[in-house]
Amino acid sequence: MKISEHLLASHTRYKTPYYMVKGKKPGPTVILTAGVHGNEIASIRAADQLLSKLRQREFLITRGKLILVPIFNQAAYHKRIRGRPDLNRTFPKSSEAKAVHPLSGELFELAVKLQPDWYIDLHEANGLSSINPKRLGQTLIINPGSKAIPAARRIVSKLNSSIIDSTKHFTVRLKHKEGSGRTAASRLLHAKAITVETCWSLPLTKRIHYQSRIVQYLLEEAHLIDS
Repeated sequence: MKISEHLLASHTRYKTPYYMVKGKKPGPTVILTAGVHGNEIASIRAADQLLSKLRQREFLITRGKLILVPIFNQAAYHKRIRGRPDLNRTFPKSSEAKAVHPLSGELFELAVKLQPDWYIDLHEANGLSSINPKRLGQTLIINPGSKAIPAARRIVSKLNSSIIDSTKHFTVRLKHKEGSGRTAASRLLHAKAITVETCWSLPLTKRIHYQSRIVQYLLEEAHLIDS
């Protein structure tokens, strides 16, 4: 396994590190982002923990390639705000359109170059979806018709089997979100794209735990790691 560090938007004030992790064997490509919104701390902590484990070789990518962006919106993270503009509304909305922010533009250019098989975006949201279907907390969100739907359902089933309180169970949500990284990757690159949403009202340690487990399950589904 080999890890190299790179920069998105390197010649702008938005420059952001990302990491390319290559397994020894050929395989699929996965892009994993966190911190698109700077106040969604559990996503960032889970991504940071993954990077640390990769560096210490406690977690091995055995096949393919992982592109990891632990804190996509650095400025928003330092202020602990969602971000202005909301970067999850700035990705291309069609094959003719361009991203409307340097960060989303460079990330999507990288995605076009690499043609990822999977695109995973870690987030947090209000509410418990098992109680109120209008809320996005504790969900895996996939675009309708995506080939990622079966994998999302399998992951939710495995995760919920270990969560005793059913009000905190995860659900699968099918929806488009124009301008989001997920919808751009799904619609324009035909990647298996998934947004992970944990619920803000839960303890931070529990949210990080859920995010980390979901990432592990997704990397297993993508065959980058051994199950």
